[in-house]
Amino acid sequence: MRNRFSVLLSVATILACLAVGASAQTEPSSPAAGKASATNDDTGFHLDISPYLWFAGAHGIVGARGHDVGFHASPGDLLSHFDIGLMGAAEIRYDRLVLDGDLMWIRLSDSRALPFPALNAISADARVGQLIWTSKIGYRGVDRKRIKIDGNAGVRFWHLGQSLSFNPSRLGLNFNGSQTWADIVVGGKVQLPMGEKAVVELLGDVGGLNAMAKQDYQFAALLGFKIRPKWTLGAGYRYLFIDYRLGPLPTYNMVTSGALIGLSYHFR
Repeated sequence: MRNRFSVLLSVATILACLAVGASAQTEPSSPAAGKASATNDDTGFHLDISPYLWFAGAHGIVGARGHDVGFHASPGDLLSHFDIGLMGAAEIRYDRLVLDGDLMWIRLSDSRALPFPALNAISADARVGQLIWTSKIGYRGVDRKRIKIDGNAGVRFWHLGQSLSFNPSRLGLNFNGSQTWADIVVGGKVQLPMGEKAVVELLGDVGGLNAMAKQDYQFAALLGFKIRPKWTLGAGYRYLFIDYRLGPLPTYNMVTSGALIGLSYHFR
């Protein structure tokens, strides 16, 4: 996992260097002309609201008190047990100052018959809820017509809730538990406009800078296409990794990844 993490950081650094190099090569030789054409006049207040759907699968290890269990679910598996959810992102920008947030809340459930008459229960119901909220503040260090680069930092908040109940529950064999923690994250975003209507967006962040998470990072690659003056349709891929381990307390080592599609509305 450390090798994968190192490769991720190396690729992100190379992409950023190539993007900056490409931007520098596009500037005109005349200082006056360069100032007029290389900078972007897209200043002022901007607000983007972006609901999306993430068709993700997940795999990893969950456990508590020294007992770990492997877990693997395809996007189809998760959708078949999906109860309710909410996913969306928002970005507020004023000139070069950027404030963005991302919310993902889902609830899954399953019910199975039990082949153990000794438990005095004929079925078991399991429910799992997950809330991930990321909020970051950043600065647009490069704001040119052909490339835009933001650097940001903030906090990612996690809440996991689980419940297991038996029906009927004559022996009181019902369990409920939850874990909540927050990680400091640092990251960035690169936007590469491809003409008047399309844009390629690369983003990512790294967390786990405190004692609560050993590692925590994500990256995404998106392609946006403007279908109306204020509407952009986007699609791409997102990868999220978390390794939460703290002594005898619960373990949560999970990779969530898959295709993403969304729609953005731009307020100007």
